[in-house]
Amino acid sequence: MEYIQQNFNVNFSYGVFFSSHLFDPANNCLATFLESKAEDAYVKKLLVVLDGGVAAHHPQLTQQIQQYFRQVKGFQLAPEIITLAGGESVKNDLPLLFSLVDAIDKYGIDRHSYVIGIGGGSLLDMVGFAAAISHRGVKHIRIPTTVLSQNDSGVGVKNGVNYKGKKNFLGSFAPPAAVFNDPVFLTTLDARDWCSGMVEAVKVALIKDAAFFERIEATAVAMTAGDMPAMQELIYRCAELHIQHIGGAGDPFESGSSRPLDFGHWSAHKLEQLTNFELRHGEAVSIGIALDSVYSFLLGWLSAPDMQRILTVLKNMHLPVWHPLLEKQGDKDSPVIAGLEEFREHLGGRLTISLLRAIGKGEEVHQMNLDLLYQAVDICKNNQ
Repeated sequence: MEYIQQNFNVNFSYGVFFSSHLFDPANNCLATFLESKAEDAYVKKLLVVLDGGVAAHHPQLTQQIQQYFRQVKGFQLAPEIITLAGGESVKNDLPLLFSLVDAIDKYGIDRHSYVIGIGGGSLLDMVGFAAAISHRGVKHIRIPTTVLSQNDSGVGVKNGVNYKGKKNFLGSFAPPAAVFNDPVFLTTLDARDWCSGMVEAVKVALIKDAAFFERIEATAVAMTAGDMPAMQELIYRCAELHIQHIGGAGDPFESGSSRPLDFGHWSAHKLEQLTNFELRHGEAVSIGIALDSVYSFLLGWLSAPDMQRILTVLKNMHLPVWHPLLEKQGDKDSPVIAGLEEFREHLGGRLTISLLRAIGKGEEVHQMNLDLLYQAVDICKNNQ
């Protein structure tokens, strides 16, 4: 037998920038980044895809973007700023995905140019995937505009769309060229999006940083009421922990089945699907965190007071800890709990679920006791 072995490493590096009033002409944060990537020999192109909800709440934004990029040397903005409706529906619309691919083709966005997504996590997921499948990978820049995308999805390496009712069934690992977090965009969020975005910080604190959880616990009521400095502190630390995990865990593209950052997500993904995405992602994750925290308590891993602390923090953030779909439906299993096998397929490999040994310390298991799960459901129901 003859055989040739190929081995190589690909280095990925990107920055997450925190800067207020990003498109103010006096703010050179984004311009400096782009100009550092300019080439003397030719002009690179920029295609901006904007969340329609963001555009509606910031009516001068489109004009500000156009004016801002006129001053950036070495780059030319495409003549159209594409505005799309945001929210989960954008990830359920394959024709919309391919219309964006068509725009990348129409405006000559090559692999040296950039697609810039401005919006919530769903829009950024779709834009990143469109860029990833065009020309085998066009560079993309993310400008997240929600709490959830600034502290979690927008700073990671994943993107994708839903297919056949399955969350992120189509997708890729395509790191952004850069991420720019501007707190001004958070000022126009509605209460549900403001609150639900905080849950990813609760998640990462519970599995990685007990001191961070204590800080969240102390400020949860104030943040829920709109304390922006506390929110910015939460976003920064949450993003930092996510970045550290992605780069430091040795599996940034999740080739194995271990996914501790999915704590609380196995049931959340199914809840989103079953409610036709009426539940916000963060709301579904809150329920999932509550369920898995109570399950950890029933295993004897988590103390009763710590379990109650977690539920109290979630409720102080005005987030749910239970949903009727967690219960058995007549003589049939809960459709959420029946989704465990679907989650295993999503992981690719054996079932791996993150639970809590203690606040700040996650641990993985490879099976779930259904009797204990239903007990956990009852406890969540009684604590809602």
